[in-house]
Amino acid sequence: MARVTVEDCILKVPNRFELVLLSAQRARDIAGGGQLTVDRDNDKNPVVALREIADETLSPDDLKEDLIHSLQKHVEVDEPEADGHDLIDQTETAKVSTNADAEEENITFDRMSEEELLAGIEGLVAPEKSDDF
Repeated sequence: MARVTVEDCILKVPNRFELVLLSAQRARDIAGGGQLTVDRDNDKNPVVALREIADETLSPDDLKEDLIHSLQKHVEVDEPEADGHDLIDQTETAKVSTNADAEEENITFDRMSEEELLAGIEGLVAPEKSDDF
């Protein structure tokens, strides 16, 4: 293919905005060292990405998954579940440690009524005004 046009690619990815996102993601992959699936022919990365989409050497679904993965900030990792015996051991250990913690520390909280809170707030002094603000 001598030249690639958007019309060549729009048959494979019907939404032009999605086509731009997918080809830009593929161009970033190529710039990062990704393997080319077509000959470069002295073309720049975005053109190579569009040629790959037009030639269907890459699946648009795979490109979409790569794009989503690159935009994710937090990826959940599924951890294997523990066996039933391990769960029983963990709950018994947790019960023993909670009882020991409760005996060691008796935390008390001071209670304040709404009137006392308002009186305390009214007693606060306002900061001095300065020319900086």
